[in-house]
Amino acid sequence: MKTIEGKCYFASDFHLGITNYPTDDQRESYILAWLDQVKSDGKHLFLLGDIFDFWFEYKYVIPKGYHRLLTKLEELRNAGVEIYYFTGNHDMWVKSYFTKQFGIQIFRNPQLFKINGKTVFVAHGDGLGPGQYRYKLIQWIFSRKINIFLYGLLPSSLAFAVAEAASRKSRKNDLRRNQNQTEYIELFIEKYLQNNHADLFIMGHRHRVIDKMIGSSRYINTGDWLEFYTYFVLESEGKLNYFLQEKNKNNPLP
Repeated sequence: MKTIEGKCYFASDFHLGITNYPTDDQRESYILAWLDQVKSDGKHLFLLGDIFDFWFEYKYVIPKGYHRLLTKLEELRNAGVEIYYFTGNHDMWVKSYFTKQFGIQIFRNPQLFKINGKTVFVAHGDGLGPGQYRYKLIQWIFSRKINIFLYGLLPSSLAFAVAEAASRKSRKNDLRRNQNQTEYIELFIEKYLQNNHADLFIMGHRHRVIDKMIGSSRYINTGDWLEFYTYFVLESEGKLNYFLQEKNKNNPLP
């Protein structure tokens, strides 16, 4: 369990690069402004997955269009901010680029941290909980190294076109899952706490802003940057925040 101290920021589900999403450039500008805030007083930044709507790295090619974000992440690292990137279901094919280029730590599975004295369970959140067998099977297939290798044999233009189509379908499935009243992550937490302990669970994926107690533990879901523009700050006490308070005046936090 890694022990860290200092002000920590958490955010997820930027979904940058959504095809035909009219506010993608504006959303990126908001994200960059928020990252300036992180750089000004943060020590640690946790990116909890689905930062990109799709990401695939070839040996010499990465997706285009994210120069401003990548430059900002480099600025944070040069300022001494540690960055932890948890891959999600849309950006699960992040490989070594972020680590080699920026020194960003990549996590593909949930992790426990000791943060400012609290035991914190951190994850993107997809696939946790009972059931969801079809979804888990698809994710397992996509995560196999042989399938990643075979996909990488496609020309980049074809690979990205296929990925855009798959991403649109996945996003529709995400919407259906998010409308489902069964909170699989909460069921996972309840079962996890039967034999383990964590003071705090912080996740994304659900595109919902959640702050609730489950037993004696606190569950935070950081929402998204498609509708809510929300992030979580953990110092001695944790707080969910809107980056754009005026935009979200009709969506009060829990």
